[in-house]
Amino acid sequence: MFMEEEFLGFVITGHVDHGKSTLIGRILYDTNSLQEGRIEEVRKTCEMLGRQMEFAYVIDHLREERENEMTIDTAQTFFRWGNRDYAIIDAPGHKEFMKNMITGASLADAAVLIIDVAEGMREQTQRHAYALGMLGLEQVIVVINKMDKVGHKKENFEKVKAEAAKFLLRLKIKPSHFIPIAALHGENVVKRSENMPWYDGPVLLEALKGFKPRKSLKMRPLRFPVQDVYDFEGKKIAVGRVESGVLAAGEMVALPSGKKIIVKGLEGFPKAPKNAEAGINSGFFEDIGLKRGDVVCAGKLPHSGKKLEGSVFWLGIEPLKKGEKILCRIATQEAEGTVEKISKRMNSSTLEIIENDATKLEGTEAAEVLLSFSKPLVSDLFGEIPTMGRFVLARHGIVEGGGIITKAVE
Repeated sequence: MFMEEEFLGFVITGHVDHGKSTLIGRILYDTNSLQEGRIEEVRKTCEMLGRQMEFAYVIDHLREERENEMTIDTAQTFFRWGNRDYAIIDAPGHKEFMKNMITGASLADAAVLIIDVAEGMREQTQRHAYALGMLGLEQVIVVINKMDKVGHKKENFEKVKAEAAKFLLRLKIKPSHFIPIAALHGENVVKRSENMPWYDGPVLLEALKGFKPRKSLKMRPLRFPVQDVYDFEGKKIAVGRVESGVLAAGEMVALPSGKKIIVKGLEGFPKAPKNAEAGINSGFFEDIGLKRGDVVCAGKLPHSGKKLEGSVFWLGIEPLKKGEKILCRIATQEAEGTVEKISKRMNSSTLEIIENDATKLEGTEAAEVLLSFSKPLVSDLFGEIPTMGRFVLARHGIVEGGGIITKAVE
C-alpha cells in the first residue's frame, strides 16, 4: 500500500512566447486532468481563430489572452500524477506583468524555468531568473523547449544549457535538471521522447517527483494578521487568515501594541473548529480592542519596528527616488514610509551593478533598499515566514514595486 505524498506547488516561468501555457496544457492533457469537453472546446476555439490545435488555450481561457496570445494573469491549476497532487502556477512572461510573476513564485515550492531553444536566454527570462533567486527558490528545473524546431539536435540543447547554467550560477541557482522538451507534442514532459535518444535523464514529471515541499508553515510560530473586527451580538470578533502556525485557544500577544490576549476558542459556522492551521480563514471573540493591521502572535515573536531592509524589484513608470514618501503594505498592515537608502542598484537582466549608492531606481531595476516608517510594522524575514516577509510599495494607490525583507533594523 502506497502512502500519500505531500502536495507540491511549482511555478512555470520564462520569456513570453517560450511555451509556458502550452507546457501546462500538455501536462493536464497527458495526466488526464482536463474537464470533460475542454479539449473539444479548445479545438473549436482554434478553428474559430483560424489556428492549428494549440494546448496553450487550455490555460489561456480569457478572451483577451486568446486574441493577443499572451498570458495576462497568474493562474493556479491543479492535477494529480502518481500518488501526488500538484499545483501549477502559470506566471506571465511579459514585463508589464512582472509583479504577478513574483507573487506566483513566492507561493511555490519549486520552479520550472522554460527557454526556447532557438532564442536562448532572453531579457525577460533573465529577469524571471533573478526573481527566483531573490525569492530563495532552490528547487529549480530548466526545460529547453521547442526541440522539434531544431530537429531535436543535441548540440542546440547543449549550447542553450551552457548559456543558462552560466547565468544562473551568478544568481547562486543550481538547477537539479536541464531537460530538452517539445511541449506541443508532449516530448519529455510526461512521456519520454523517441526523437531524443541521446537524452537519458528524467522527463519533467519524474524530475518534479523528486522535489519536496518547503517546510510546512503550520510548524512555524503563529502569525494571524487581523483583517477586520466585526460587532456580533454586542461583542467584537476579529477575523483574518492564519499565515503560519496554528490558531487555537490560549494566550497570545497582539503586535505592535504588545498587549496580551486570551483566545477562549474559535468561532465558525455551523460548528466552531478547535483550531485553524496556516492558510485557513478564522475568527475569535476579543476584548482588547484589536483593529485591522494588528498581528496576533505566539511562540517566537516577529520583528516590530519602524525600519527594514529589503530586496526591491521596481516596476513603476516613474523612478523610485531616495527621500521619497511611499506606502508600504505587509499582509493587512500599511504605513507611509520614506526611502532612506538605495544601494546596489542593479540591471535585473544582466545583473550588472549600475550604482552602489543610488538616488533613484528605474523600472525593472532591482536594489537593496532601506525604508523607515511613520509607525511600527510587524514582519519576519522572508526565508522564515514568506507571507510576513514580503511587502509591496504603492504610489497614488497603485502598486509599483515589491520586495522581500532581508534584514530587520532596530
